[in-house]
Amino acid sequence: MNVVEKAYEIACEKYGEYGVDVSSALARLDSISISIHAWQGDDVVGFEKTDHNLTGGCQVTGNCPGRARTADELRSDLEMALKLIPGRHRVCLQAHQVDRMFKGVDRDGYDVQHFSEWIDWAETRGLKMDIAPAFYSHRNLDNGMSLSHPDREIRKFWINHGKSIRRVAAKMGERFGSPSVCNVWVPDGFKDAPADRYSPRLRLQDSLDEIFSETLPREYLRDAIESKLFGIGVESYTVGSHDFCLGYAVKRKKLLCIDSGHFHPTESIPDKLSALMCHLDEILLHVSRGVRWDSDHVAVLNDELLGIAQESVRYDYLNRVNFCMDYFDASINRIAAWVIGVGNLQKALLNAFLEPHKKLCELEGKWDLSGRLALQEEAKMLPLGAVWEYYCLKNNVQSGFAVMDVIRKYEADILKKRG
Repeated sequence: MNVVEKAYEIACEKYGEYGVDVSSALARLDSISISIHAWQGDDVVGFEKTDHNLTGGCQVTGNCPGRARTADELRSDLEMALKLIPGRHRVCLQAHQVDRMFKGVDRDGYDVQHFSEWIDWAETRGLKMDIAPAFYSHRNLDNGMSLSHPDREIRKFWINHGKSIRRVAAKMGERFGSPSVCNVWVPDGFKDAPADRYSPRLRLQDSLDEIFSETLPREYLRDAIESKLFGIGVESYTVGSHDFCLGYAVKRKKLLCIDSGHFHPTESIPDKLSALMCHLDEILLHVSRGVRWDSDHVAVLNDELLGIAQESVRYDYLNRVNFCMDYFDASINRIAAWVIGVGNLQKALLNAFLEPHKKLCELEGKWDLSGRLALQEEAKMLPLGAVWEYYCLKNNVQSGFAVMDVIRKYEADILKKRG
């Protein structure tokens, strides 16, 4: 028995004192598939090989060497990251991360053949896939507007793009035997206060209705709509705000996408979850980290992330929550960003599975609020790290800071040679 296994046995005894079954917690963690966002690897640039400039608030900062320049390079980087992340997961694409382009076909005409190598790659590796339309970085994003633009022809282009990617998502879901989540996010808004807030939202609503008008099998597709707080260039007014998207999702029976980096830093995403679950059957949860604005920092193991996991686990939301990562940071090694961020969500979920929740509820039910607080604090000191290291060992994955040795070797051998 090695040191990790010895520490795990001791951890099992310690958690057992509080009525927690560690092996059951690990089995539950093993059942969670996280959708890993491919766009961390290419800085949300995509592979369309056009003269489009990055637009619409997708601001990626940093100049760490090694950005993936092709779909093949991105797949190679994802494979490296997946070797260092325990469990079986999904990969989520943005629509401009195509395998190939066809002459005369723009985003409004994309179909499954544009992503065929992605689909083959995922299938051979036992992965499943999600995808999102890309309503940005295109000449038809006019004055920062797409689906809410006053020009019907511009809206039509983006509506057809949304329709085409929904069809691709449904084909993915059919191929993998698991529903593919197709998430709609638009950057539309104004830098300064608009004269008319209402009309763009009516146009956005009509555009979304057209995108979703085609009935596709729900066993292959989940439609989601994501709000935006604000971003560079849309500081004063966002068309698809949280209030708009929440109302639309409830009324049209779509998944609401909650991005944990898209809210004011003093707002609590854990608190929102129980409120939303009273009205929605299912949600998409984008795990990110806001700092001062809609900044999409790498997820860290902070109170917010721990709280998100606790809320999802305590009330058995796990079959109603679709977890997807959503951050992009080019100031650090992009593979390290994947491994650290995804690993932190897994650690938060494991912590929630190991929480002595039954005992806490018993104390609360007796109005023993002092005891509840004491146990909440004591639970923070339980040996989560020992259980996590054992989970990595059983999944044949490197744990601890030593994972950086593997990442740095890949950086030296592959990433730095990309120029």
